[in-house]
Amino acid sequence: MKNQTLVRKYAEGLAQALKDEREFESVGAEVRVFLDLFVSREDLRKALVSPFVNARKKAAVLKDVLAGSGTGPKASRFLSLLLQHKRLDLLPAVVDLLPEAWSDKHGVVSFEVTSAAPLTAGQKERLEKGLEASEKKPVRLVFKTDAAIVGGLAVRKGNIVYDASVEGQLAALKERLGQG
Repeated sequence: MKNQTLVRKYAEGLAQALKDEREFESVGAEVRVFLDLFVSREDLRKALVSPFVNARKKAAVLKDVLAGSGTGPKASRFLSLLLQHKRLDLLPAVVDLLPEAWSDKHGVVSFEVTSAAPLTAGQKERLEKGLEASEKKPVRLVFKTDAAIVGGLAVRKGNIVYDASVEGQLAALKERLGQG
């Protein structure tokens, strides 16, 4: 749980530092490019997270990598901050949470919608309108598919899950039968 709190703080901090949608897209893309490099290059990852490499050397390696990839000042400062605080291991989760933090900054409520099969454009639109009506705010929907839920869908808002899936209904029925 502690890491999730840190991830949220870093994602919210970066979102707060960005002034508009264009900058959000640009900085987000730069951070994702670095993340891809960080994940795919074991030598880079080891150099930046190893306790046997001193902080100055790590900073120099990061600076060289960022300069070589054309990373802008905000993304560079953010990645340097993570390095300085020994939090580069949180970067994948921060990148995943960044769109939600950006939406939160603008008063948009984020939902993760999981369905057994991809939803049609009409279904997505009806769901979006329904959620906007219930929230009385704009919403941002992230769609995922998971064949394990069999049918229906599950909608997650933060830690709250609205489960209208066949799998969820069967689990609830099993629980009720077990209590009776």
